[in-house]
Amino acid sequence: MKGEMEPRGANMVKSASLTTPLVLSHGGEFEDQIKKRTGQQNNQLQLTNFKEGTSSFFKTCFNGINALSGVGILSVPYALASGGWLSLILLFVVASATFYTGLLMRRCLDVNSQIRTYPDIGEYAFGKNGRMIVSIFMYLELYLVATGFLILEGDNLSNLFPNMGFELAGISIYGRQGFVIIVALIILPSMWLTDLSKVSYVSASGVLACLVILCSVSWVGAIGETGFHEKGKLLNFNGIPTGLSLYAFCYCAHPVFPTLYNSMRDKRQFSKVLLLCFVVVTLGLAFMAVLGYLMYGENVKSQVTLNLPPREIGSKIAIYTTLVSPITKYALTVTPIVSAIENALMLYHNESKVVSIVVRTLFLISSVIIALTVPFFEYLMSLVGAFLSATASIILPSLCYLKITGAYRRFGYELVIILGIVLMGIFVVVIGTYTALQQIIGQLFM
Repeated sequence: MKGEMEPRGANMVKSASLTTPLVLSHGGEFEDQIKKRTGQQNNQLQLTNFKEGTSSFFKTCFNGINALSGVGILSVPYALASGGWLSLILLFVVASATFYTGLLMRRCLDVNSQIRTYPDIGEYAFGKNGRMIVSIFMYLELYLVATGFLILEGDNLSNLFPNMGFELAGISIYGRQGFVIIVALIILPSMWLTDLSKVSYVSASGVLACLVILCSVSWVGAIGETGFHEKGKLLNFNGIPTGLSLYAFCYCAHPVFPTLYNSMRDKRQFSKVLLLCFVVVTLGLAFMAVLGYLMYGENVKSQVTLNLPPREIGSKIAIYTTLVSPITKYALTVTPIVSAIENALMLYHNESKVVSIVVRTLFLISSVIIALTVPFFEYLMSLVGAFLSATASIILPSLCYLKITGAYRRFGYELVIILGIVLMGIFVVVIGTYTALQQIIGQLFM
């Protein structure tokens, strides 16, 4: 039924390892929906034991920073070089908009205790179609981000070892293509781990890795021969779509926000957690963008690590840290996708372990094929940021909030702000996607 979710029962609850969100009444028609839904599920909820959240304020902050920080930090100097110095303002605009939509998601979660994931929000707002749309954007975004990991690894390894190659089935493979395949083989064993608890521990390296990269790049600029001598351009209109898309890519953690919220012991502090996470991550991104642009100017590459002189100690630390992080995060990143595929296939197969191994192996192979076919990190990330991140992090949370709360019926400053954010998101999607596709097609047929 439109506006209501199908209860998923205890299985959903046990798999979440989260706590029950607060239930806030918004009155009127929506309050009636909550009461009706509560009455329908009363017997089931009496039998259900939700796990209480245990995460403290600072632990949730750490997890949030880890979720927001990622490979986007390597591309922000290129984004700044694309749009010029004034485009740095767009980074803060995107950060502010995505922070606000994160708060809107929190308000949606507050509405009903059965809303526990991003697809749940979509379903409660727009029914089954809403769940399907949110899920598609989530999974496609995760898939392309994981593919970007492979491209990043191939680019950096080929930069370190430009003349290395090997033979596979009598075929000689050199350069980045060979390294993409090697990295995929290294990742493969971690893909076979079906127990998420055995994979999730590696995600804690994300915050430390970003900090190490920032310090290492600063070291190269301050102590090495590179220095901070480039002036750059004040504004480049032609590069604004690319820069804006890459900025949007840096804030694609919204699917994780419900998990962070539900894991908190005191959910009233979640807004403060979001604020601290966005401030820390945005300052880090801005610092890296300015740092890389001052060091390399218009010559900065899609990943700033590709500009670093390989022989300097600071460069080696930054590059090797960059190489380790994606390898450890790949399996964790794609877990929601492969789990969904497995859950669908298990309905028709009894040998679950065999099916799981086959699904995960084929998934990795498909990702390798895409990485070899579209070997342009900056353009792929620009496409992800424009089409997927802007939709999943800006447009969908806003529309779901308007529908769930009925805020679209009340004209005021809140509605004006949300509509402005939606229009900005649509602009990023249309202009950014067109530019990214044009760049990708142009490179493929050069």
